[in-house]
Parts: sequence; C-alpha cells; structure tokens
Amino acid sequence: MRLRIEVTTQASSIPWDNLLRPGRGLIYNLLSEAAPDLATRLHEEGWGRHRIVPFGHGAPTFPKARRTPGVYGAGGRGWLELGSPLPEVVEAWQRALADRQVLDWGGVALQVRKLVPVEAPAFADGKAEFRTATPVVLKAPVLAPAGASGGGRHRELLPYEEGFMEAFHHNLRRKAETLDLDPEVTATRTWVGAKRSFTVKSGRRVGAPLGVELQGSPALLRALWSWGLGQANPAGFGWIAP
Repeated sequence: MRLRIEVTTQASSIPWDNLLRPGRGLIYNLLSEAAPDLATRLHEEGWGRHRIVPFGHGAPTFPKARRTPGVYGAGGRGWLELGSPLPEVVEAWQRALADRQVLDWGGVALQVRKLVPVEAPAFADGKAEFRTATPVVLKAPVLAPAGASGGGRHRELLPYEEGFMEAFHHNLRRKAETLDLDPEVTATRTWVGAKRSFTVKSGRRVGAPLGVELQGSPALLRALWSWGLGQANPAGFGWIAP
C-alpha cells in the first residue's frame, strides 16, 4: 500500500543532495508521532527473520515544473509517495499527517493538500512489469584471493554489471522471507537507466534505474510494489514508478 501526499510548493527547485535524503527522517518522524512502539521496533530490530525495514519512498515530483539541465525542478502542484507492505505503517503515516499543513523537505516547504491511500494492483496472474523512478542499489561482497586478508568488504553492484541479477534474485527472496511470503520469484532485466549517485545519511550511494519483468506470487508482487526494489529502500532507492 502507498500513501500519496499531494503537495504544492513555491520553491523552484530541490537541491540534488536533498532529493532523497530527507525521506527516511520524515518517515520515522511520522511513525514516532502516531505509532512510537512500531517506530522503535523497526528502527532497532527491523522486521522478520532478516531484520529488514519494509518501507520506501520516492522523490517529490512536480510534473509541470520547469525543466532545466542540472536542476531538479519544483513548483506548483505535485506529490510525494511513501509505501510499505505493512498496513499498520501506512495507517500510522496517515494519522500523523492528518493535521500537518507543511512538510520540511530538506529546507523546501511542501504544503500538504490531500492524502490519498493507494492500494497495490492485484497482479492476479503472478506477473508484473516494474520500472524504478530512483536508482536501484545493491552491495556485493568483495572476494579476497585465496590466502589473502580483506574479506567482509562490499562494493556497489550496478544493474548492468555481471552478477547483479544473481544478487537481485537473492534480495527478492530475502524480502519474501521477511514477510513470510512464497520466495519463488524470477526476474528478467528489461531496461537500465543512467548511473546516478545520491547523498543519504550513510553517505553517497551509487546505482541506476532498473526495469524488470517479475513472476511470483501476487502477494509478493504487491509487497514489492509497495516497498521498492534492491536495497536502501528507506533511503529512497529503488522506488517503483506509479
């Protein structure tokens, strides 16, 4: 399930370094206000056997903003989407936002106009075509040569690199197991966008937008649509385009 927050702003742009970074803090702020025990559990323990945090968000979107090279345009009417496969999380966001008139998005004021809960598509045939609006990021272990030290390190694995789809399938199965859903899922890469990096709380993360065709249980496909693809979804990565 997603919560679409319809907003307006007088700002003409959002700095690239703040395009995704404010989202995680906003999400926990809203949860702490409406469901403090749930917020503490997710922050300290995660969810399920893999202790993953099952929520995500997109970037503020303003369809009629002026497009200028090198600038993320804002202005006028737009929206911000938050999502989670856990209904209690989305319901808590909605309660916390009921009386909010303004959101501070990294120094950009977003006036809240309307809250629109959006149910996930049915995916009754067990098939879905997804394309992300923000980069997908995954980390892969760096294997040290036999007899050498240096194990335990990781590197960013981009969607067009060898080994990405294997790691991507592993991530999909972990998400299914986190929610006690059928982990049998297959993914076919259909498109990869340009490499991008964004600043988040943990530093800069590198990835690229991704298009995939998935086959799996309808429940898992609905959960992924609400959650996102790849890792670091709470930081805004891997958000599936509406």
